[in-house]
Amino acid sequence: MIVIRSCWGQSELEACVQLQIETWGYDPSDVIPRKAFLVWQKVGGQVIGAYDTELPGAGEEGGPESLVGFVLALPGIKFSSQNGEGPGEPRPYLHSHMMAVKEGYRNRGLGVQLKLEQRRDALERGIRLIEWTFDPLEIKNAFLNIHKLGVVSRSYFVDFYGVSSSRLQGGLPTDRLLAEWRLDSPHVQAVLDGRANNSLVIEEVIQVPATIYEWKASEAERGQALAVQMVNRQKFLEAFSRGLTVLAFARDAEGNGSFELGHPTQLELN
Repeated sequence: MIVIRSCWGQSELEACVQLQIETWGYDPSDVIPRKAFLVWQKVGGQVIGAYDTELPGAGEEGGPESLVGFVLALPGIKFSSQNGEGPGEPRPYLHSHMMAVKEGYRNRGLGVQLKLEQRRDALERGIRLIEWTFDPLEIKNAFLNIHKLGVVSRSYFVDFYGVSSSRLQGGLPTDRLLAEWRLDSPHVQAVLDGRANNSLVIEEVIQVPATIYEWKASEAERGQALAVQMVNRQKFLEAFSRGLTVLAFARDAEGNGSFELGHPTQLELN
């Protein structure tokens, strides 16, 4: 039995920190400390945990020893104009900085559950937008974000974080796509209801081979992963400069991923 709820107290926040280290293998210079979790939660962010209540001593609500996943978000302000003129009105949003699921609990839908609780909490507080960055070489993350949650992407950041000690990064530049999750939009609601739009006009397809994970993990083959990253970087930057947006994501039977880009007017995003 998995319970999804806000994390409570110092011990549960510290459990999030340790799961962060376990997941990414960060060295101390890259680790987000417990105090940062505490502050972001205090000022309106989110620290939401997944707890396995069937573990020994967990209890009905779980505790630090039974934490098997978490998502961390911090609050922000955007200025958006209704008519596209002037600086616009300040509007709150959340930047979802980090999500981790413990090995052994992955591929069970916990990521979706954590994101849906983020969405519920945000909408309850009148927040209609959550954003985050993700690695465009990570096929599983792209499938979750775009296909299952309904995010769109129209911004690409080159080497966004600079050098990272994460073993998942494989020593490659930290290029990132920006996920825009417009929480109460008709598009997102349709995706969550399983009503995908199958009539999209796709003008660009950017592919990631399933072997990317092996290439990133192997020092001898890492150059192949870098080559894919460099080619795809230029494709994304060029497509976004033409006003295209990532509208959908597909995986084939071999696990290869395809970003599908077209004009965003095809989706109801407001």
